[in-house]
Formats: sequence, structure tokens, C-alpha cells
Amino acid sequence: MPEAVAEARRAVDRLYGHRVMRRRAGEVTSESALRGARASAALDGADWPLEEVRRRTDFGTDPEARTVGGALRVNAEAGQLLGTWRHSPLQVLARLHLLASGSASAPGDGDAAAGRPRRDGEPAGERFGAVLAAAEDIGAPAAAAAPVFELPPAPGADEVAARLDGIAQLLVARGGKKHPNERTAPALVVAAVVHGELMTLQPFGSHNGLVARAAQRIVLIAEGLDPQAICPLEVGLAELGTDAYRNALGGYASGAPEGLALWITHCAAALRLGVRESTAVCEAMQRGMV
Repeated sequence: MPEAVAEARRAVDRLYGHRVMRRRAGEVTSESALRGARASAALDGADWPLEEVRRRTDFGTDPEARTVGGALRVNAEAGQLLGTWRHSPLQVLARLHLLASGSASAPGDGDAAAGRPRRDGEPAGERFGAVLAAAEDIGAPAAAAAPVFELPPAPGADEVAARLDGIAQLLVARGGKKHPNERTAPALVVAAVVHGELMTLQPFGSHNGLVARAAQRIVLIAEGLDPQAICPLEVGLAELGTDAYRNALGGYASGAPEGLALWITHCAAALRLGVRESTAVCEAMQRGMV
């Protein structure tokens, strides 16, 4: 696991050293947000071609379109929430859920429970949409030898509230440290834990996947691993496939050391694939194709 995290870090550093980043970094950031949103929506069952996402302007016509629109909104605003994230991450999670559900832009048209954790008796939303292609079918690294874990049902509202508070305390404490060397865990590990907790807890009644992946994106920005948000980890998760995603999350939820190692390694592999995606974008820009 430490080597997987270190290799992901090296891959990110290589991408930041690409010559295109010296003059077109903003364009790479915008493309990363778009591609990450498309992939995040695909993991929630709205698997649209990238060019359809790029050209579409109406995202309120059907459930798939609303999912794509929600993913675009959360990724577009993620970088603007850093100041609030550092002292009030739960407030940002509420905002992300409002954006994902559409209630931030159309109050009264979206989810009546948008922006607040579910209460006793309220069901958790689905974790995944339609199953994507397996990793071996699309050329991504396979994980055939990975142990098999079951993803448990979401816990009750009281446990959700307590664990959300724990996440918030962890993040605020890290944000208060003046120098990255004062932080004991690497940024990718913290981002993976936040993502894993949110996907395990399912704190909202809907759109938890969009919120969890956007929160991971914010952690990578805030922790300085991907400060310009050019590494769409969501793309890697989609390439690795929903089955591998579900199994790795089950490993995280198990609490077993090998399960946690599987989850962090999975996130590291997804980040490297996201770097590969943006590297291809940079190469296309360098050749004048974009």
C-alpha cells in the first residue's frame, strides 16, 4: 500500500511538470472537472459519452440527465469551497448535496431532504447505478487476486451523525497544521478515508456517490496533492469498474487491515488512471488538437 500511494504521488508530480501546465493549466483544470463529472455520473448509472456531456445544456429532463447535471455542478463548485471546508467540512457536504440534488439552483423542485443528513427511519440512497464494464474489458489494471468483501448496509442515523463528526474533527485538525510535514497521513490516504466513510455511511437519502467523490476531490485540492484539480480520480474509478469499486469499499467498511489496504490501493490506482487521462489531454493540447 505505501508504494501504491507513493507511485500515485510521483504520477501527479510528473503531470504537474508537463510543459502544457505552464501556460494552459486552467484549461486542463476545466477538462478534468468535466471528465471527472462524466465518470462520477456514470458510476451513479448515467453513463453518457463525453461529447454528449460537453454539448448538453439541459440537465433537468430525466433522472439520468439530472444525475449528470448534479455531477457537473458539484465538480464546478468544488474548488470554491476550500475556505469553508477547512473549518466546516460538514457545511460543505451539505452544500454538495444541495448541488447534486439540484435543490441549490431550484429550491422546491429538488429533494425535500436536500442538504441534511437522513434522519431515523429515512432510507439511504443507492450506492451505485448500472454496473460498468469490468477493468479487464477496457484495459485498466485488473484486481483479480483481490480478496472479496461484502459491502454492509448503511448504518442508522445516530451512527452516521457520530462518524460525520469524527470526519469533521479529523479534517479541521489537519487544516490547522501549518506545515504538511506535521500531518501524519498522506493526502491520498485522507482523501480515501473521507470517500470511504461517506460511501459506507450513505449520510444522505440520495446522491451520496456524487457527494463522496466530490469530497475526495476537495481533499486532494485542500491537502496540496492536486491543488489545481487536474487529476480526475473519478475517471479511474469508472475505468476500474463498479464491481472492483464495490469490493474495495467493502474492504474499507470491514475495518480489517487488508480491507483498508485494498481500498487505499484502489484509490491510488484510480488516481494514476486519472493522471493518465489528463496527461493525454495535455499531449493533445501540445499537438494543437485541443
